[in-house]
Amino acid sequence: MRRLVGHHATWLRARVRTLRGGGRDAGMTTAEYAIGTVAACAFAAILYRVVTSGTVTDALSGVLDRALHAV
Repeated sequence: MRRLVGHHATWLRARVRTLRGGGRDAGMTTAEYAIGTVAACAFAAILYRVVTSGTVTDALSGVLDRALHAV
């Protein structure tokens, strides 16, 4: 009987830890944050270059001119 209770207690502790999302690898480490930050900065730089390119600027200006002159 004691062995059965011990088994259930161990299972219950593991289940609670799983449901809480806890464990030894919960969350991102510093290296993962650094890689994520570098990737976000690279994406922002690419997006900035695309948005400020002549083609996109001309297209946006055209859309705004048509919208303002349509009224």
